[in-house]
Amino acid sequence: MPARRRVDPAAGEQALAAWEAARSAGPGGAPEVSRSQLATAVRYLLEDLVERAPGRSVEVRIPPYAAAQVVEGPRHTRGTPTNVVETDPQTWLALATGRTTWAEATASGAVRASGQRADLTAYLPLR
Repeated sequence: MPARRRVDPAAGEQALAAWEAARSAGPGGAPEVSRSQLATAVRYLLEDLVERAPGRSVEVRIPPYAAAQVVEGPRHTRGTPTNVVETDPQTWLALATGRTTWAEATASGAVRASGQRADLTAYLPLR
């Protein structure tokens, strides 16, 4: 059974469009995306990843907004997970929308990934 979405798809698309408009306009262009819109866009695309890569072997963290377990494999249940991906909200949205690649983000240090299964290249971009 697919996971139940917590973010309304219309709200998610609207928040993502606001983020893309602000990013495309550059400094001094479109108004900054609000914290609420950023959180909604992050959660919306993380839910897309959960649908694309169901499982519980990798924990993806985008503090302070969201975390989810994804990718088939041994399930993590207690303590610190062995497979962890952590990044900031802007990098997550750039990865999920194809504005940056997994290789670029990990090489720059914008993504911290540990564990054998913590490479999300096969699942990104989401759009």
